[in-house]
Amino acid sequence: MKKYGIILLLAALLLPTAIKAQDEKVYILPSAQPVYEPTYRNDGVNAPVKNVILMVGDGMGLAHMASALYANRGDLTIARLHHIGLVRTQSGNRYITDSAAAGTAYATGRKTDNSCVGTAAAGDTLENMTEILAARGYATGIVTTDKISGATPAAFYAHQPKRSMTAEILTDLADTRASFVAGSSVSLFENVGGGKLDSLRAHGFTVVHDFRTLPELAADKKVALIACDRDAEQVQNGRDSDYLRSVSEFAMKFLADKSDKGFFLLIEGAEIDHAAHGNDIEGVVRETLDFDKAVAEALRFADSNGETLVVILADHETGGLALGDGDISEGRVSGRFTSTGHSPVPVPVYAYGPHADDFCGVLENTEIFFRIRAALQHGR
Repeated sequence: MKKYGIILLLAALLLPTAIKAQDEKVYILPSAQPVYEPTYRNDGVNAPVKNVILMVGDGMGLAHMASALYANRGDLTIARLHHIGLVRTQSGNRYITDSAAAGTAYATGRKTDNSCVGTAAAGDTLENMTEILAARGYATGIVTTDKISGATPAAFYAHQPKRSMTAEILTDLADTRASFVAGSSVSLFENVGGGKLDSLRAHGFTVVHDFRTLPELAADKKVALIACDRDAEQVQNGRDSDYLRSVSEFAMKFLADKSDKGFFLLIEGAEIDHAAHGNDIEGVVRETLDFDKAVAEALRFADSNGETLVVILADHETGGLALGDGDISEGRVSGRFTSTGHSPVPVPVYAYGPHADDFCGVLENTEIFFRIRAALQHGR
């Protein structure tokens, strides 16, 4: 028995080290990508807000952002922002939220149960940001690297009790008040059937599948980019590395021309979450860097007019990522994921532009909705 006790003791001492070595993931970014240096001219000032760009890095906790920061040789556009807070992510019925409840909290200012998209737990419809602002004359838009029926984007146009109700969610899409929507994919609509693309066209949308054709449609009233299947992948699996940046840039300009009142735009970098679910450190780094390029475009747009508030956050943290040793000069990062699901850890919120300081502190996720609404009341 003494012999076995010694063996068990040695195993207990060595096992954590063995697990850590086995689970640690390492990635080296070949070369750094450029970052944008904000002007800060209107950052945090008490001035009118005309436009709001809400950017959601799905699953992007602090460690995810830090992994991209260190891999990018210690620099990132997000990391240059001055106004930072934390968001509590719990849903109406769970300590750990899903994207449906978290997206609904941002879109409506109401807590709901996991799986609900734009509805209360009892099934009542909750009016969302795009509907509220469109009724007041704002142009609105939605951009995602996910399926357009994904929980986060759907929370800004759909009202269904279950996020799995894809056909019903796509039916809601045709009725959206948004002027511009972009997400994947062609095969999604083919698999669901029911003439969903024709329904979009019947509701006044010009439907395209190649994001490179968007500049030709600047004068159109409503545009739906239902992306090609190749742009429904992670960057490392084939999505064009300019997709999110380019579509986001087009969306800002398109919406700015559609209303003198202003616009609201949701931009989601969804594949950060997917990479973290797969415990893929390379995917986390590359998708966060891809999201950071869209952040740079948003800040550049904000600097160009001085009336745009940019709010950048996550809906929740995914993977319980813990960073290990690395080398900033080499762009080498390492880390361990503690799960393949979401975690309850508060997520960072970064803000830029007029009233950016309203997003500092520790906030409930529902509070983001109300602070955006309050900021817009300072507009025209």
